[in-house]
Amino acid sequence: MQIQINTDHHIEGHEALAAHVRGVVEDALKRFDEHVTRVEVHLSDENANKSGKHDKRCVIEARLRGRPPVAVTQHAENLHQAVDGASDKVVRLIESTLGRAVGVINSGPAPSGAEE
Repeated sequence: MQIQINTDHHIEGHEALAAHVRGVVEDALKRFDEHVTRVEVHLSDENANKSGKHDKRCVIEARLRGRPPVAVTQHAENLHQAVDGASDKVVRLIESTLGRAVGVINSGPAPSGAEE
């Protein structure tokens, strides 16, 4: 799975931030590795140099093998919260998309005697 991180010109793209984002996204999506081919993360500060509540934004777009891409947005007070929130949202969206479409999301083995 490829992960591309993009920032607007108000976000300093330090390596530590990129490493944090990459780690959070990889950890969140590791169980979908065979279904997700590419992930784009867009980080932005909507109020630029002014402070404000929930002005940091993270958009995560996941490209699913053989399906249209899915995307989520999370606003928060800081980038770490925005990335964490967006990661949780994209996991739920992928679970829903894949689970409904092809039944690939399993909660575990079927209970014994369930197939009788």
